[in-house]
Amino acid sequence: MFFSDGYFSSAKRLKKTYDTAPLDNAVGDDISTSGSLQFDFKCIEAATSKFRNTNKLGHGGFGEVYKGTFPNGTEVAVKRLSNSSGQGEQEFQNEVLLVAKLQHRNLVKLLGFSVEREEKILVYEFVPNKSLDYFLFDHRKRSQLDWRKRYNIIGGITRGILYLHQDSRLTIIHRDLKASNILLDADMNPKISDFGMARNFRVDQTEANTGRVVGTFGYMSPEYVANGQFSMKSDVYSFGVLTLEIIVGKKNSSFHQIDNSVGNLVTYAWRLWNNESLLELMDPAMGENYDKDEVTRCIHIGLLCVQENPADRPTMSTVFQMLTNTSITLPVPQPPGFFFRVRSDLNPLADSLESGPSKSTMSFTCSIDDASITNVNPR
Repeated sequence: MFFSDGYFSSAKRLKKTYDTAPLDNAVGDDISTSGSLQFDFKCIEAATSKFRNTNKLGHGGFGEVYKGTFPNGTEVAVKRLSNSSGQGEQEFQNEVLLVAKLQHRNLVKLLGFSVEREEKILVYEFVPNKSLDYFLFDHRKRSQLDWRKRYNIIGGITRGILYLHQDSRLTIIHRDLKASNILLDADMNPKISDFGMARNFRVDQTEANTGRVVGTFGYMSPEYVANGQFSMKSDVYSFGVLTLEIIVGKKNSSFHQIDNSVGNLVTYAWRLWNNESLLELMDPAMGENYDKDEVTRCIHIGLLCVQENPADRPTMSTVFQMLTNTSITLPVPQPPGFFFRVRSDLNPLADSLESGPSKSTMSFTCSIDDASITNVNPR
């Protein structure tokens, strides 16, 4: 992809000290050393027709996203940081410093950035089919996702997370994997996006703790919500929830609105497992053209990924092997984290949880469904 010199100025290479250091403490001056391309703000403004509403693609927790077209016809997605976002600058720096180092077909590619006065801009490749949730959770659009497309999406997400955890030059924990952060290209192939909350680990590091829990309730693992402890297994838990959502066509958190005795999708799937009726989980919108063994295996893998104990969850390399090699016998899953047993009201956080650290009393405030949350202080 080529641009004329008027669109950007070349940035210096990222300092080697950031290859393994946590990015939460990155400082603004280091953005210019990220190795990304620094775009001229006026060119971005012109490409988006001064951020015209008709070019708006969506709105995230840290700003709005617009479609832009440069004079040579190149289409881009422009993420404009909101001035009212309290955590925005840190997430902006995080994405510039981190995503510039990542190259994979199942990750959205960062083309560059722009910083001018109060404006902070991220420029990404344009992905035409919006996000997975746009199709998956819409009763009219989800019929466009037959089983073959959904199976391909599950596989692509698996490869993307595996790259982050194992195959890239860094070890990356995404911390906010969810349907709205999975973009779909022209062929409905998935691309993981939004790395503002991601953390990178040292080579010898396996987990970390934080007093600033970030993510989306319903996708966050029990040990992360309760204790601020995150690891690659936290992303595995999120992947498990996402896999079950792709199969059923509903949000994990939507089940408390359907059946007060169920509480969430994870609980529903676990009950169907115990009743040996897993195919009841399938979204009827997929029709009858599907492989029962593939569907059952994906549900089984999803349940393995959402187990209460992180040690019981498979790594993403094991998930990839289980998906691609059907001769591998899958272990029997243990009860999942956030298994809802009794519902006291319509607030999922007030439910009694069956096992593990999540059973203890927790005091925090967070958003439900698609909204990302920050500044959760676990006890």
